[in-house]
Amino acid sequence: MWPLALGMLNNALLQFADRAFLAKDSMASLEAALPASMLAFVVTGFFQSIVAYSGTFVAQYHGAGSVDGVARSYRAGRLIALASGVLAAALVPVALMIVSSMSANPEVVARARVYYAIISFGAVAVCGQMAAASFFTGQGKTRLVFWVNVAGNVFNVIMDPILIFGLCGAPRLGIAGAGIATVAAAFLQWAVLEICARKELAKKPRGAASVCCDASLWQLVARVLRFGIPSGAYSVLNILSFTIFVFVTGLVGDVEFAVSNACFSVNWLLIAPVEGFAIGASTLVAQAQGKGDSAAARQALRRTLVLALAFVGILSIGAVLLYRPILAMFAPADAAVAEKFYSLGFVLVVLMATWQMFDAADVVVAGALKGAGDTKFVMWWMVAAAFGFWLPQVWLVKVFHNTMPALWGTMVVYVITICAGEIIRWRRGKWQTIKLV
Repeated sequence: MWPLALGMLNNALLQFADRAFLAKDSMASLEAALPASMLAFVVTGFFQSIVAYSGTFVAQYHGAGSVDGVARSYRAGRLIALASGVLAAALVPVALMIVSSMSANPEVVARARVYYAIISFGAVAVCGQMAAASFFTGQGKTRLVFWVNVAGNVFNVIMDPILIFGLCGAPRLGIAGAGIATVAAAFLQWAVLEICARKELAKKPRGAASVCCDASLWQLVARVLRFGIPSGAYSVLNILSFTIFVFVTGLVGDVEFAVSNACFSVNWLLIAPVEGFAIGASTLVAQAQGKGDSAAARQALRRTLVLALAFVGILSIGAVLLYRPILAMFAPADAAVAEKFYSLGFVLVVLMATWQMFDAADVVVAGALKGAGDTKFVMWWMVAAAFGFWLPQVWLVKVFHNTMPALWGTMVVYVITICAGEIIRWRRGKWQTIKLV
Protein backbone atom coordinates (compact mmCIF):
# COMPACT_ATOMS: atom_id res chain seq x y z
CA MET A 1 0.00 0.00 0.00
CA TRP A 2 2.65 2.53 1.03
CA PRO A 3 4.82 2.07 -2.08
CA LEU A 4 1.75 2.95 -4.18
CA ALA A 5 0.96 6.04 -2.11
CA LEU A 6 4.59 7.18 -2.04
CA GLY A 7 4.87 6.50 -5.77
CA MET A 8 1.92 8.80 -6.46
CA LEU A 9 3.41 11.41 -4.11
CA ASN A 10 6.64 11.10 -6.06
CA ASN A 11 4.76 11.74 -9.31
CA ALA A 12 3.06 14.76 -7.74
CA LEU A 13 6.41 16.12 -6.58
CA LEU A 14 7.61 15.78 -10.16
CA GLN A 15 4.70 17.85 -11.49
CA PHE A 16 5.15 20.32 -8.64
CA ALA A 17 8.81 20.72 -9.62
CA ASP A 18 7.76 21.23 -13.26
CA ARG A 19 5.41 24.06 -12.24
CA ALA A 20 8.05 25.64 -10.00
CA PHE A 21 10.67 25.61 -12.77
CA LEU A 22 8.18 27.00 -15.28
CA ALA A 23 7.18 29.77 -12.87
CA LYS A 24 10.82 30.88 -12.92
CA ASP A 25 10.81 30.75 -16.72
CA SER A 26 7.83 33.13 -17.03
CA MET A 27 4.33 33.75 -15.70
CA ALA A 28 2.98 32.81 -19.15
CA SER A 29 4.60 29.36 -18.89
CA LEU A 30 3.01 28.78 -15.48
CA GLU A 31 -0.40 29.88 -16.77
CA ALA A 32 -0.10 27.62 -19.81
CA ALA A 33 1.15 24.46 -18.10
CA LEU A 34 -1.84 23.51 -15.93
CA PRO A 35 -4.70 23.83 -18.45
CA ALA A 36 -2.60 22.27 -21.23
CA SER A 37 -1.62 19.30 -19.08
CA MET A 38 -5.20 18.87 -17.84
CA LEU A 39 -6.48 18.78 -21.40
CA ALA A 40 -3.80 16.20 -22.21
CA PHE A 41 -5.00 14.15 -19.24
CA VAL A 42 -8.53 14.32 -20.62
CA VAL A 43 -7.32 12.46 -23.70
CA THR A 44 -4.49 10.34 -22.31
CA GLY A 45 -6.30 9.73 -19.02
CA PHE A 46 -9.13 7.97 -20.81
CA PHE A 47 -6.82 5.46 -22.48
CA GLN A 48 -4.59 5.16 -19.42
CA SER A 49 -7.54 4.26 -17.19
CA ILE A 50 -8.69 1.56 -19.61
CA VAL A 51 -5.19 0.10 -19.68
CA ALA A 52 -4.99 0.32 -15.90
CA TYR A 53 -8.14 -1.77 -15.60
CA SER A 54 -6.18 -4.73 -16.93
CA GLY A 55 -4.56 -4.61 -13.47
CA THR A 56 -7.96 -5.32 -11.89
CA PHE A 57 -8.16 -8.49 -13.96
CA VAL A 58 -4.58 -9.32 -12.95
CA ALA A 59 -5.61 -8.92 -9.30
CA GLN A 60 -8.78 -11.01 -9.59
CA TYR A 61 -6.98 -13.81 -11.45
CA HIS A 62 -4.18 -13.60 -8.90
CA GLY A 63 -6.73 -13.94 -6.10
CA ALA A 64 -8.29 -16.89 -7.91
CA GLY A 65 -4.87 -18.55 -8.30
CA SER A 66 -4.84 -18.46 -12.12
CA VAL A 67 -1.28 -17.91 -13.37
CA ASP A 68 -2.45 -18.11 -16.97
CA GLY A 69 -5.14 -15.47 -16.35
CA VAL A 70 -2.57 -13.11 -14.85
CA ALA A 71 -0.31 -13.43 -17.90
CA ARG A 72 -3.15 -12.98 -20.40
CA SER A 73 -4.44 -9.93 -18.52
CA TYR A 74 -1.06 -8.25 -18.88
CA ARG A 75 -0.89 -9.04 -22.58
CA ALA A 76 -4.40 -7.67 -23.03
CA GLY A 77 -3.36 -4.45 -21.29
CA ARG A 78 -0.27 -4.15 -23.46
CA LEU A 79 -2.28 -4.50 -26.69
CA ILE A 80 -4.73 -1.84 -25.53
CA ALA A 81 -1.83 0.43 -24.54
CA LEU A 82 -0.24 0.31 -28.00
CA ALA A 83 -3.55 1.06 -29.72
CA SER A 84 -4.20 3.88 -27.24
CA GLY A 85 -0.91 5.58 -28.02
CA VAL A 86 -1.76 5.69 -31.72
CA LEU A 87 -5.25 7.07 -31.07
CA ALA A 88 -3.99 9.72 -28.64
CA ALA A 89 -1.46 10.98 -31.20
CA ALA A 90 -4.17 11.08 -33.90
CA LEU A 91 -6.31 13.36 -31.72
CA VAL A 92 -3.61 16.02 -31.28
CA PRO A 93 -4.80 18.33 -34.13
CA VAL A 94 -8.34 18.39 -32.74
CA ALA A 95 -7.14 19.07 -29.20
CA LEU A 96 -4.89 21.92 -30.36
CA MET A 97 -7.98 23.76 -31.61
CA ILE A 98 -9.42 23.53 -28.09
CA VAL A 99 -6.15 24.74 -26.56
CA SER A 100 -6.32 27.82 -28.77
CA SER A 101 -9.46 28.98 -26.94
CA MET A 102 -8.15 28.49 -23.41
CA SER A 103 -6.87 32.03 -22.83
CA ALA A 104 -7.16 35.54 -24.20
CA ASN A 105 -3.38 35.91 -23.93
CA PRO A 106 -1.72 34.86 -27.24
CA GLU A 107 1.59 34.10 -25.51
CA VAL A 108 -0.10 31.71 -23.06
CA VAL A 109 -1.95 29.99 -25.90
CA ALA A 110 1.22 29.55 -27.96
CA ARG A 111 3.10 27.97 -25.06
CA ALA A 112 0.17 25.74 -24.16
CA ARG A 113 -0.05 24.42 -27.74
CA VAL A 114 3.63 23.48 -27.73
CA TYR A 115 3.43 21.80 -24.32
CA TYR A 116 0.26 19.88 -25.19
CA ALA A 117 1.61 18.54 -28.48
CA ILE A 118 4.82 17.26 -26.91
CA ILE A 119 3.29 15.43 -23.94
CA SER A 120 0.47 13.96 -26.05
CA PHE A 121 2.90 12.26 -28.43
CA GLY A 122 4.33 10.59 -25.32
CA ALA A 123 0.95 8.99 -24.52
CA VAL A 124 2.07 5.60 -25.86
CA ALA A 125 4.81 5.51 -23.22
CA VAL A 126 2.40 6.53 -20.46
CA CYS A 127 -0.06 3.80 -21.45
CA GLY A 128 2.66 1.19 -21.95
CA GLN A 129 4.11 2.03 -18.56
CA MET A 130 0.64 1.67 -17.02
CA ALA A 131 0.15 -1.79 -18.55
CA ALA A 132 3.47 -3.03 -17.16
CA ALA A 133 2.94 -1.37 -13.78
CA SER A 134 -0.56 -2.88 -13.49
CA PHE A 135 0.91 -6.33 -14.07
CA PHE A 136 2.98 -5.94 -10.90
CA THR A 137 0.55 -3.97 -8.72
CA GLY A 138 -2.25 -6.42 -9.49
CA GLN A 139 -0.10 -9.14 -7.90
CA GLY A 140 0.78 -6.93 -4.94
CA LYS A 141 4.37 -6.37 -6.16
CA THR A 142 4.44 -2.63 -5.67
CA ARG A 143 8.03 -1.87 -4.64
CA LEU A 144 9.48 -2.37 -8.12
CA VAL A 145 6.92 0.05 -9.59
CA PHE A 146 7.74 2.59 -6.89
CA TRP A 147 11.49 2.55 -7.49
CA VAL A 148 11.11 2.70 -11.26
CA ASN A 149 8.83 5.74 -10.85
CA VAL A 150 11.37 7.36 -8.53
CA ALA A 151 14.20 6.77 -11.00
CA GLY A 152 12.19 8.16 -13.91
CA ASN A 153 11.07 11.19 -11.98
CA VAL A 154 14.58 11.97 -10.71
CA PHE A 155 15.66 11.87 -14.36
CA ASN A 156 12.84 14.28 -15.21
CA VAL A 157 13.72 16.73 -12.43
CA ILE A 158 17.37 16.71 -13.53
CA MET A 159 16.47 17.32 -17.18
CA ASP A 160 13.87 20.02 -16.45
CA PRO A 161 16.23 22.90 -15.60
CA ILE A 162 18.73 21.79 -18.25
CA LEU A 163 16.15 21.94 -21.06
CA ILE A 164 13.98 24.78 -19.72
CA PHE A 165 16.82 27.22 -18.96
CA GLY A 166 19.47 25.93 -21.38
CA LEU A 167 22.04 24.69 -18.86
CA CYS A 168 25.12 22.53 -19.58
CA GLY A 169 25.26 23.71 -23.19
CA ALA A 170 21.69 22.66 -24.01
CA PRO A 171 19.41 25.07 -25.91
CA ARG A 172 16.95 27.12 -23.82
CA LEU A 173 13.60 25.52 -24.71
CA GLY A 174 11.31 26.94 -22.01
CA ILE A 175 8.00 25.11 -21.66
CA ALA A 176 8.93 22.80 -24.55
CA GLY A 177 11.89 21.59 -22.50
CA ALA A 178 9.57 20.65 -19.64
CA GLY A 179 7.44 18.61 -22.02
CA ILE A 180 10.43 16.83 -23.56
CA ALA A 181 11.82 15.94 -20.13
CA THR A 182 8.45 14.52 -19.05
CA VAL A 183 8.08 12.38 -22.18
CA ALA A 184 11.67 11.11 -21.97
CA ALA A 185 11.09 10.05 -18.36
CA ALA A 186 7.91 8.18 -19.34
CA PHE A 187 9.75 6.22 -22.04
CA LEU A 188 12.52 5.37 -19.57
CA GLN A 189 10.02 4.06 -17.01
CA TRP A 190 8.14 2.06 -19.64
CA ALA A 191 11.33 0.42 -20.93
CA VAL A 192 12.44 -0.70 -17.47
CA LEU A 193 9.02 -2.04 -16.41
CA GLU A 194 8.53 -3.79 -19.76
CA ILE A 195 11.87 -5.60 -19.40
CA CYS A 196 11.00 -6.64 -15.84
CA ALA A 197 7.53 -7.84 -16.89
CA ARG A 198 8.95 -9.96 -19.71
CA LYS A 199 11.43 -11.57 -17.32
CA GLU A 200 8.59 -12.29 -14.88
CA LEU A 201 6.46 -13.85 -17.62
CA ALA A 202 9.34 -16.03 -18.75
CA LYS A 203 9.35 -17.67 -15.30
CA LYS A 204 5.66 -18.60 -15.44
CA PRO A 205 4.36 -21.97 -16.75
CA ARG A 206 3.63 -21.83 -20.47
CA GLY A 207 -0.06 -22.41 -21.09
CA ALA A 208 -2.61 -20.64 -23.24
CA ALA A 209 -1.03 -17.34 -22.22
CA SER A 210 2.05 -18.19 -24.23
CA VAL A 211 0.04 -17.64 -27.43
CA CYS A 212 0.11 -13.91 -28.15
CA CYS A 213 -3.06 -13.55 -30.19
CA ASP A 214 -5.24 -16.61 -29.48
CA ALA A 215 -9.02 -16.39 -29.15
CA SER A 216 -8.96 -16.36 -25.34
CA LEU A 217 -6.66 -13.33 -25.34
CA TRP A 218 -8.98 -11.34 -27.61
CA GLN A 219 -11.95 -12.35 -25.46
CA LEU A 220 -10.12 -10.98 -22.44
CA VAL A 221 -9.30 -7.77 -24.31
CA ALA A 222 -13.05 -7.39 -24.93
CA ARG A 223 -13.80 -7.91 -21.21
CA VAL A 224 -11.15 -5.40 -20.16
CA LEU A 225 -12.70 -2.90 -22.56
CA ARG A 226 -16.22 -3.68 -21.32
CA PHE A 227 -15.38 -2.81 -17.73
CA GLY A 228 -12.45 -0.50 -18.44
CA ILE A 229 -14.22 1.92 -20.79
CA PRO A 230 -16.60 3.16 -18.04
CA SER A 231 -13.55 3.52 -15.81
CA GLY A 232 -11.79 5.48 -18.54
CA ALA A 233 -14.91 7.57 -19.15
CA TYR A 234 -15.02 8.33 -15.42
CA SER A 235 -11.44 9.58 -15.54
CA VAL A 236 -11.83 11.64 -18.70
CA LEU A 237 -15.15 13.21 -17.66
CA ASN A 238 -13.82 13.92 -14.18
CA ILE A 239 -10.75 15.63 -15.63
CA LEU A 240 -12.91 17.36 -18.24
CA SER A 241 -15.10 18.88 -15.54
CA PHE A 242 -12.02 20.22 -13.76
CA THR A 243 -10.58 21.43 -17.08
CA ILE A 244 -13.76 23.41 -17.72
CA PHE A 245 -13.44 24.79 -14.20
CA VAL A 246 -9.82 25.80 -14.84
CA PHE A 247 -10.81 27.52 -18.08
CA VAL A 248 -13.46 29.49 -16.18
CA THR A 249 -10.93 30.54 -13.54
CA GLY A 250 -8.70 31.77 -16.35
CA LEU A 251 -11.26 34.50 -17.08
CA VAL A 252 -11.10 36.02 -13.59
CA GLY A 253 -7.72 37.74 -14.05
CA ASP A 254 -4.07 36.98 -14.79
CA VAL A 255 -2.81 37.16 -11.20
CA GLU A 256 -5.85 35.29 -9.85
CA PHE A 257 -5.37 32.60 -12.50
CA ALA A 258 -1.69 32.20 -11.63
CA VAL A 259 -2.58 31.87 -7.92
CA SER A 260 -5.27 29.31 -8.71
CA ASN A 261 -2.86 27.28 -10.85
CA ALA A 262 -0.23 27.35 -8.11
CA CYS A 263 -2.76 26.20 -5.50
CA PHE A 264 -3.98 23.43 -7.80
CA SER A 265 -0.38 22.23 -8.00
CA VAL A 266 -0.35 22.08 -4.20
CA ASN A 267 -3.73 20.33 -4.26
CA TRP A 268 -2.37 17.63 -6.56
CA LEU A 269 0.58 17.21 -4.22
CA LEU A 270 -1.88 16.49 -1.38
CA ILE A 271 -4.33 14.24 -3.20
CA ALA A 272 -1.84 12.28 -5.37
CA PRO A 273 -0.84 9.85 -2.58
CA VAL A 274 -4.54 9.08 -2.14
CA GLU A 275 -4.58 7.87 -5.75
CA GLY A 276 -2.02 5.32 -4.61
CA PHE A 277 -4.27 4.27 -1.74
CA ALA A 278 -7.14 4.00 -4.24
CA ILE A 279 -5.10 1.67 -6.44
CA GLY A 280 -4.28 -0.33 -3.32
CA ALA A 281 -7.96 -0.52 -2.33
CA SER A 282 -8.90 -1.53 -5.88
CA THR A 283 -6.23 -4.25 -5.93
CA LEU A 284 -7.10 -5.68 -2.50
CA VAL A 285 -10.84 -5.65 -3.21
CA ALA A 286 -10.23 -7.30 -6.60
CA GLN A 287 -8.04 -10.01 -5.05
CA ALA A 288 -10.65 -10.66 -2.34
CA GLN A 289 -13.46 -10.83 -4.91
CA GLY A 290 -11.35 -13.20 -7.00
CA LYS A 291 -11.34 -15.48 -3.95
CA GLY A 292 -15.07 -14.90 -3.41
CA ASP A 293 -14.46 -13.24 -0.03
CA SER A 294 -16.54 -10.03 0.20
CA ALA A 295 -15.90 -9.72 3.95
CA ALA A 296 -12.17 -9.40 3.24
CA ALA A 297 -12.95 -6.77 0.61
CA ARG A 298 -14.88 -4.69 3.15
CA GLN A 299 -12.07 -4.98 5.67
CA ALA A 300 -9.51 -3.96 3.05
CA LEU A 301 -11.45 -0.79 2.28
CA ARG A 302 -11.82 0.13 5.95
CA ARG A 303 -8.09 -0.19 6.57
CA THR A 304 -7.20 1.72 3.43
CA LEU A 305 -9.59 4.55 4.31
CA VAL A 306 -8.06 4.98 7.76
CA LEU A 307 -4.56 5.23 6.30
CA ALA A 308 -5.60 7.58 3.49
CA LEU A 309 -7.58 9.96 5.72
CA ALA A 310 -4.80 10.15 8.29
CA PHE A 311 -2.22 10.80 5.60
CA VAL A 312 -4.14 13.52 3.77
CA GLY A 313 -5.22 15.13 7.05
CA ILE A 314 -1.61 15.64 8.13
CA LEU A 315 -0.62 16.99 4.70
CA SER A 316 -3.58 19.39 4.61
CA ILE A 317 -2.73 20.86 8.01
CA GLY A 318 0.87 21.26 6.88
CA ALA A 319 -0.21 23.05 3.68
CA VAL A 320 -2.26 25.60 5.62
CA LEU A 321 0.52 26.26 8.14
CA LEU A 322 3.25 26.48 5.50
CA TYR A 323 1.25 28.11 2.71
CA ARG A 324 3.57 31.10 2.35
CA PRO A 325 6.89 29.28 1.81
CA ILE A 326 5.10 26.83 -0.49
CA LEU A 327 3.55 29.57 -2.62
CA ALA A 328 6.85 31.45 -2.61
CA MET A 329 8.05 29.01 -5.26
CA PHE A 330 5.38 30.38 -7.61
CA ALA A 331 5.11 34.03 -6.51
CA PRO A 332 6.13 36.81 -8.92
CA ALA A 333 9.12 39.03 -8.17
CA ASP A 334 7.10 42.27 -7.95
CA ALA A 335 6.46 42.88 -4.22
CA ALA A 336 2.99 44.43 -4.62
CA VAL A 337 1.77 41.66 -6.91
CA ALA A 338 3.37 39.03 -4.68
CA GLU A 339 1.43 40.27 -1.65
CA LYS A 340 -1.84 39.92 -3.55
CA PHE A 341 -0.62 36.48 -4.64
CA TYR A 342 -0.07 35.36 -1.02
CA SER A 343 -3.32 36.87 0.28
CA LEU A 344 -5.52 35.12 -2.27
CA GLY A 345 -3.37 31.99 -2.04
CA PHE A 346 -4.08 31.62 1.68
CA VAL A 347 -7.85 31.72 1.10
CA LEU A 348 -7.63 29.11 -1.66
CA VAL A 349 -5.38 26.83 0.40
CA VAL A 350 -7.88 26.92 3.28
CA LEU A 351 -10.74 26.05 0.91
CA MET A 352 -8.61 23.25 -0.53
CA ALA A 353 -7.88 21.83 2.92
CA THR A 354 -11.63 21.92 3.65
CA TRP A 355 -12.49 19.50 0.86
CA GLN A 356 -9.42 17.24 1.10
CA MET A 357 -10.82 14.68 3.58
CA PHE A 358 -14.00 14.22 1.54
CA ASP A 359 -12.00 14.03 -1.67
CA ALA A 360 -9.73 11.38 -0.18
CA ALA A 361 -12.70 9.26 0.95
CA ASP A 362 -14.33 9.59 -2.47
CA VAL A 363 -11.19 8.57 -4.38
CA VAL A 364 -10.54 5.51 -2.21
CA VAL A 365 -14.16 4.27 -2.18
CA ALA A 366 -14.40 4.78 -5.95
CA GLY A 367 -11.23 2.71 -6.32
CA ALA A 368 -12.76 -0.08 -4.25
CA LEU A 369 -15.93 -0.05 -6.36
CA LYS A 370 -13.83 -0.27 -9.54
CA GLY A 371 -11.90 -3.20 -8.09
CA ALA A 372 -15.21 -5.01 -7.63
CA GLY A 373 -16.25 -4.20 -11.21
CA ASP A 374 -18.86 -1.54 -10.37
CA THR A 375 -17.39 0.86 -12.92
CA LYS A 376 -20.66 1.97 -14.54
CA PHE A 377 -22.05 3.39 -11.29
CA VAL A 378 -18.81 5.24 -10.57
CA MET A 379 -18.95 6.80 -14.03
CA TRP A 380 -22.63 7.79 -14.04
CA TRP A 381 -22.60 9.16 -10.49
CA MET A 382 -19.63 11.37 -11.31
CA VAL A 383 -21.38 12.62 -14.47
CA ALA A 384 -24.52 13.49 -12.50
CA ALA A 385 -22.60 15.19 -9.68
CA ALA A 386 -20.15 17.12 -11.87
CA PHE A 387 -22.18 18.09 -14.92
CA GLY A 388 -25.64 18.11 -13.39
CA PHE A 389 -24.77 19.73 -10.05
CA TRP A 390 -21.31 21.31 -9.83
CA LEU A 391 -20.73 23.00 -13.20
CA PRO A 392 -24.16 24.71 -13.17
CA GLN A 393 -23.10 26.22 -9.83
CA VAL A 394 -19.83 27.35 -11.40
CA TRP A 395 -21.75 29.05 -14.23
CA LEU A 396 -24.03 30.87 -11.77
CA VAL A 397 -21.07 32.09 -9.72
CA LYS A 398 -19.30 33.26 -12.88
CA VAL A 399 -22.36 35.28 -13.91
CA PHE A 400 -23.29 36.77 -10.55
CA HIS A 401 -20.12 36.77 -8.39
CA ASN A 402 -17.05 36.06 -10.50
CA THR A 403 -14.35 35.83 -7.84
CA MET A 404 -11.81 33.07 -7.29
CA PRO A 405 -12.84 32.25 -3.67
CA ALA A 406 -16.49 31.93 -4.73
CA LEU A 407 -15.59 29.65 -7.64
CA TRP A 408 -13.43 27.48 -5.41
CA GLY A 409 -16.24 27.37 -2.83
CA THR A 410 -18.44 25.51 -5.31
CA MET A 411 -15.87 22.73 -5.31
CA VAL A 412 -16.27 22.16 -1.58
CA VAL A 413 -19.98 21.47 -2.09
CA TYR A 414 -19.30 19.24 -5.09
CA VAL A 415 -16.69 17.06 -3.38
CA ILE A 416 -18.92 16.47 -0.34
CA THR A 417 -21.82 15.49 -2.62
CA ILE A 418 -19.91 13.00 -4.77
CA CYS A 419 -18.27 11.48 -1.69
CA ALA A 420 -21.65 10.84 -0.06
CA GLY A 421 -22.94 9.02 -3.15
CA GLU A 422 -19.93 6.70 -3.38
CA ILE A 423 -20.17 5.73 0.29
CA ILE A 424 -23.89 4.99 0.05
CA ARG A 425 -23.31 2.79 -3.01
CA TRP A 426 -20.60 0.79 -1.23
CA ARG A 427 -22.70 0.26 1.88
CA ARG A 428 -25.64 -1.05 -0.16
CA GLY A 429 -23.37 -3.85 -1.40
CA LYS A 430 -24.51 -4.35 -4.98
CA TRP A 431 -20.84 -4.62 -5.99
CA GLN A 432 -20.72 -8.06 -4.31
CA THR A 433 -22.84 -9.57 -7.11
CA ILE A 434 -20.52 -8.52 -9.97
CA LYS A 435 -18.29 -11.22 -11.47
CA LEU A 436 -15.27 -10.28 -13.58
CA VAL A 437 -13.52 -13.68 -13.85
